[in-house]
Amino acid sequence: MKKAEKELVFIEKQEIEPIFYTDSRYPKRLKTCNDSPVLLYTKGNMDLNPPHVISIVGARNATDYGKQLCRALIEELQQYNVLIVSGLALGIDVAAHKECLRLNMPTVGVLGHGLDRLYPSQNRVTADKMLENGGLLSEYPSGTVPDRENFPQRNRIVAGIADAAVVVEAGIKGGALITAEIANSYNKDVFAFPGRLGDDCSEGCNFLIRHNKAALLTCVADLAFSLGWEKTGDAKPIEQFSLPVAIDDLTIKANMPMSALAMNLLNMEMQGYIRSLPGKTYKVS
Repeated sequence: MKKAEKELVFIEKQEIEPIFYTDSRYPKRLKTCNDSPVLLYTKGNMDLNPPHVISIVGARNATDYGKQLCRALIEELQQYNVLIVSGLALGIDVAAHKECLRLNMPTVGVLGHGLDRLYPSQNRVTADKMLENGGLLSEYPSGTVPDRENFPQRNRIVAGIADAAVVVEAGIKGGALITAEIANSYNKDVFAFPGRLGDDCSEGCNFLIRHNKAALLTCVADLAFSLGWEKTGDAKPIEQFSLPVAIDDLTIKANMPMSALAMNLLNMEMQGYIRSLPGKTYKVS
């Protein structure tokens, strides 16, 4: 109780918002994951349940090629009213956050420690700017240091909170591939840009594509097309019964495990009752 009282004083002083699992503000996409955290600590101005969420991950030693891809991807996504999530690490992560700041797009950084510190410290200026349109998120209370084992655990939030994960650059080992594997286990869409031959920073992307663990992105427009997204303002009014429903929403409403729901949906699709659409959405036939 003393620890809880101390934490309460800290979050009130630092204007941190705790979000419990049953709170309506809790990210619904993350709620469908079987190991989602019970409590999240957030700081900033963020909506964790917007129409579209994309996680962008990649190598810490990002190349100019990777940064250019990241820039082009986020510029393309700007027209889809999308929240960009990453881990505020060096390399591709912080490049994604900076591009969002440049384009005035919401972006959230998921941290592997408490909100009483920032690691790496050189990203402090970027983190402070993110608080205006997005912000910082962690499952760890204050006083939690950035231990190595926290970051793979943090990656499950990066993977689970989004509609899809995009790997821009990645070595054969590292956090980006861990995030991609977790996203696959959550039945999330995973995409990767192909890399140049012999480039260590592209070896992980090529591995994911080669082993069918990620869909190939050959141009930035592929992502929105594959997910079946419409540009902001393009949606036309249609009858309620014909709206497509995402599998994440279905599993919450049906109170059914994702694996069991997927099997039921497959059976219904084979019988002609429903149709599957891009982005793991379904519609009555």
